[in-house]
Amino acid sequence: MILYEYPFNESIRTMLRLEHLFNRLTLLIWRDTPVDHHYALASIFEVMDVASRADLKSDLLKELDRYKAQFMAWRGNPAVQEAVLDQVLDRIEKTHQTLQQLPGKAGQTLAANDWLMSIRSRISIPGGTCEFDLPSYFAWQHEAPAKRQADLQQWVSTLTPLSDALKLVLSLLRDTGHPHMVAAPGGFYQQNLKENKPFQLLRLRIDPSLGLVPEISGNRLMLAIRLMRQDIEGKLKLAPAVDAGFELTLCA
Repeated sequence: MILYEYPFNESIRTMLRLEHLFNRLTLLIWRDTPVDHHYALASIFEVMDVASRADLKSDLLKELDRYKAQFMAWRGNPAVQEAVLDQVLDRIEKTHQTLQQLPGKAGQTLAANDWLMSIRSRISIPGGTCEFDLPSYFAWQHEAPAKRQADLQQWVSTLTPLSDALKLVLSLLRDTGHPHMVAAPGGFYQQNLKENKPFQLLRLRIDPSLGLVPEISGNRLMLAIRLMRQDIEGKLKLAPAVDAGFELTLCA
């Protein structure tokens, strides 16, 4: 099954983009080739760019506070295991404290590194990191893989509080959803949403053998999904003759 996720607000959109970058970064760091480490470094700079939103840190802290209050209200509920609840609350509290202690915006420590910033200023220029432009960076790429990995891990560690908070908030959000199968007759599905329950994230799983790509649009009141199919040129077109189903999860 292929999983698609669709954010209903700008805050969750930013968090999903950062999660995508952190996942890519984790894969690239543990590879050995200089080109992989080049793109790992580029991913670090992308994280810094996305995370430069002034309210990102406060958004994450607010979400952690919201979940903490929600779980605290479950104390004494016979249907809830107190030991598991305590573990979740402890994780939320520790993550909150660590993120709160992070000085300034994400990547502020890295921004003070002149060598890294010299690379950042040229990495978006096509071919801008050639050996004649950045000889010291070219030399770094010829270091042993273990040395490059250690450097990358050190730089990424400054972003770890943000990454940990991000993973926890998105994990808690995804756990609020209840997946169910829906039908899309004629390749189209529409659902009215409850105004008093603002959803933040949609998750859609569809069988890849169907060869269909969901085109999702939505707001706080309505959700619409069109099942598209790529033509020979790669353009997406509605597949009206298709009656298909998929798994839908709405998370608040």
